[in-house]
Parts: sequence; C-alpha cells; structure tokens
Amino acid sequence: MHTKIIKTLIAVTLGFSALHFSIMGMAAGNASAELKEINLLSEQGNQAAALEKVNAYLNTNPKDAEALFMKGVILVEQGKRDEAIKAFTDLTEKYPNLPEPYNNLAVLYADQGQYDKARKALETAIKTHPSYATAHENLGDIYARLASEAYDKAFKLDASNSRAQGKLSMITDLFGGKASANKPAVASKDPVKTVELSKPATSVAKPMDSKKPEVVKPAEPAKPEPVTAASDDTAVLDAVNAWAKAWSSQDVNQYLASYADSFKTPKGEPRKAWEATRRDRVSRPKTIVVEVNNAKVTMEGSDAAKVQFSQRYVADGKPQSTRKTLAMTKIGGAWLIQQEIAGR
Repeated sequence: MHTKIIKTLIAVTLGFSALHFSIMGMAAGNASAELKEINLLSEQGNQAAALEKVNAYLNTNPKDAEALFMKGVILVEQGKRDEAIKAFTDLTEKYPNLPEPYNNLAVLYADQGQYDKARKALETAIKTHPSYATAHENLGDIYARLASEAYDKAFKLDASNSRAQGKLSMITDLFGGKASANKPAVASKDPVKTVELSKPATSVAKPMDSKKPEVVKPAEPAKPEPVTAASDDTAVLDAVNAWAKAWSSQDVNQYLASYADSFKTPKGEPRKAWEATRRDRVSRPKTIVVEVNNAKVTMEGSDAAKVQFSQRYVADGKPQSTRKTLAMTKIGGAWLIQQEIAGR
C-alpha cells in the first residue's frame, strides 16, 4: 500500500496541485519564471542548487506559498525528512486551507510509522477540501496499514485465528506483496510520491495518479515508424518498473533476472560475487520500497536504450534519493539491464 506525496500545490512521484493560487494572489511574471527554473533544477536531480535558489527566492518572498511548498518537496528529495516536516508544518500554519501540505505531512509521518499523525493530517486535508481524492486514497492506505498490523498481531498471538489470517491475506492480496513491507510513504500506488508545485490555477486540479503515466517521446517526422518507437519506449519502461517491483517485494531471483548475462558489474567484480552481495542487500532489510520517478527513455537503436530517472529507496524506514541511469539491451524479445550507473 503506498501513500502519495504531492509535488504541486492544489492541483507526489518525487507534481504539486494548483491549489487556488489565483485566490491567494500569487505573483506571476518574473516570480513564475524563477520558480520554473527551480522546479527544473529539482527535476534534473540538482536538489542542492534548487534548494539554494528557493531559499534565495524566499528571502524576498517569504509568504509565497508555492515556493514554500516547493522547498518542502526539495527537502524530501534530499532525504531531509525532519526539515521537510517542519517546512510543510509551517506552510499549514500560514495557509491552513491548503490541503497538499497536510497530505505530504501525512506521507512523511507514515514513512516514519507515525500512522495516527498521518491519519489526523489527512483528515484535516479532507476537511479543508472534501473532494480532494488523493487525501481520500492515502487515508484508505493508512487505515489498511493499521488494519494489517492489527490482524498480523492477532494472528501471532493466536495462530489458530483463521479469521485474522484470512483478513490479513485479503489486505496483502489487495495491495500486493507483503503487507508489512509496503509502508505508506511519501507518495503513490507503487512508490510513494511527493507533490510538486504546479502552475497556479483557479480550481483544484486532479491529483497525480499513484502510478505516473509514462511519458513517451513523440516520434520525429523523419522517423518512419513512430508507433514502434512508442511501443519500444513502453516496453523498456515496463521492464524498469518490473525490476523496481521485484526489488520492492524482495523477490531476489526475479530482481537478478532483470540483469543481462553480459551485465557490467559496478566495480568490475565477478558476476557471482556481485550477485551474492545483491542477494544479501535485497533480502536483509525487513521492508524495502523502490520508486522510479520522472523516467526518460532514449532509444539508441532497435536493441539498445537508456533510461534516466530519479530513484527513491527506502529500507526499514530510512530513505535515500539518487539519480540513476540504466543502459538496457534487448535479448530474445526481453529488455534487460546491461549497465547500472548511480549519480547521473
């Protein structure tokens, strides 16, 4: 079960909803251009520069809700959860009618296992905007998480309690994988996502889906087979998402099967030594959540592609975010990982 972090004010993967910015009288023109630049830096994975610029912007625009919200999201992307909580809390105090900050607080609280705080934050978000679908969905995930823990405890106390076991199995089947392994986190139905600030709007925009629609690059006019290109993009992204899913569910065999036999190990070590290390690291944590956000596919031939994305990894409640590039190769009709590069 995965809660979503919103990256945009009222309108999660690591955007924000366009929360009545026109009513709030937010500045346009140069201010908007500055925020767009900051958002672009963040999307490119340059969180340090984005944070520096948003802090400078807030020095002259301390009450800009969009910038304050953006700062919170950038802090989340940097893994600075406590600072992000403070940023979103400050925003709720200055603008108590904005639901997105409450949603993101809930995701952060859930990520820390503070489900009661998460529940209260989401209930406040819904109180301010009863039609805020993202908050309703996240609240459902919180309730399901609490229920799974209660049923799990009941079953452990009484192994003959078939009712508790059946209900726990139902929740596990509903959300996929191990119920205990999928903590509601800062965003989505796969990975938890933070909300990013979007363009000001006069009405509440639809929240981002928990599963981000994959962006397929439009085929250039010179290319004769645009449909095939789009199809290849989708197949590559499906392979990357399957890899992340296997990692999250700690299905070690399926995870390792995502790598080609010719995979270039990070340090040039033998494949067997690398596999032994990965088996230990994938299976050791009690829980793992892996998110693939803002993925971009570049086809480099009929059997080769490059995928760049922002990866959010949470093991036993400890989050890490990084940029990653996967070099993909097509073998026997299946897209497999040829090389994995972290940091770019």
